[in-house]
This record gives sequence, C-alpha cells and structure tokens, in this order.
Amino acid sequence: MPLLPRRTLRALERFHAARPWDHNAHFHSWILRQLPERVGSALDVGCGSGDLARLLAGRAERVHGIDADPEITARARELTPATAAVTYTAADAPTGLGDRSYDVITCVAVVHQLPLTEALEAFRDHLAPGGTLVIVGVAQEHTPVDHLLGIASIPLNVLMALLKNRGRPAPRPVSMTAPTRPADLTFSEIAREARVVLPGVRLRRRLFWRYTLVWRRR
Repeated sequence: MPLLPRRTLRALERFHAARPWDHNAHFHSWILRQLPERVGSALDVGCGSGDLARLLAGRAERVHGIDADPEITARARELTPATAAVTYTAADAPTGLGDRSYDVITCVAVVHQLPLTEALEAFRDHLAPGGTLVIVGVAQEHTPVDHLLGIASIPLNVLMALLKNRGRPAPRPVSMTAPTRPADLTFSEIAREARVVLPGVRLRRRLFWRYTLVWRRR
C-alpha cells in the first residue's frame, strides 16, 4: 500500500520535476568531512559530471573519476578546469578500476547498480593502507525505520527544493542527467554483506533515501 495517496504523489512528482535538486550533491560536504585534510590520490567511482571529483581535488594531489556513461564523462571533462589535477575515464565499475591504489575512494548513488560483493571487494583491494572508502548509497525501503525516514524526508525534500531553487522553477542540474535505476537490496542486506567484506565498516541510514558507509583500511 502506498504511504501517500496517488494524487499527492503525482503532485509531488510535478513539483520536484519543476524544482529539481541534487540529493547526492547534498552529501558532498559530509563526504569531505570524513577525509584527511591532504591525501595523495583519490578515485571517484561513478563520477557523473565530476562535481565531487572537482571537490576532491582540493584535498588530493591527483583525482581520477570513472563513469560507465561516455557522454557524462565527456561533460565532466568540459566542466573541469584544465589546471585541475583531475582525469576521467569512461569505464565500467568495478572491472574498470585499473591496477592503481588510492588513498581515498568515493562512490555516490552507484553501488546499487553494481554487483555488491564484487564492487566492495574491488574498492577494498584498490584502497591503499590507511586509506578511506566513503559510499553514499541507495537501498530499498523495507523496515519500519526505513519507511519512517522516508516519510520524514518528504516535507524536508519540498523545503530543500524551495530553498535551493529560491522558490522558482529551474532546469535539471547536469549532474542529474545520467541514467539511473532503483535499488533492489535492502539496507540490512547491504550492511550484512559489507561487514563480511569490510571488517569494522560503519553504516548508517540517512534522510533523503540514502545510507552512508565509511571504512578505513589499516
């Protein structure tokens, strides 16, 4: 049974279509707070238009972004200043990570589109000793806690849309033009697998239909 009447859901869909805001970019500042002030190298998996990769360049000596969509990867290059130490590759994850290790690996709203165990193992294996893995993910709502967080996110979602767009209709950000698909694993399933692959990992449910994962390799 839907949590809201269909008429209300359609009205919310029309509202947000006219006033979109990037839920993933909302977590970028939080991601940066999980990282050391300076690192040697960073990898952003599923980099999209490169917004997070460019922010990581303020912390890392070099940043590499990969994305399976060649068009959005080309757009990321266009948006990135030539002086920035950021490179991009159109490649599938996790097979396209290459053979280099990184001090930081980030992955935002992408892991649910990948084979979970294989992706977590690849991130672990490409993380340098002492490195940090940060994931912002999407999970299928299943438990009462999931549904309560979803309900609490609805009015906040409207408020954020109004604040970020100053109450006016706006075009979709470039970062929101890449293709997506819904999650098929629950938070509990994700957490169970992550704790096997990444001992000591920290996971937390969040507002705006997201969860976070932080793991530091010893």
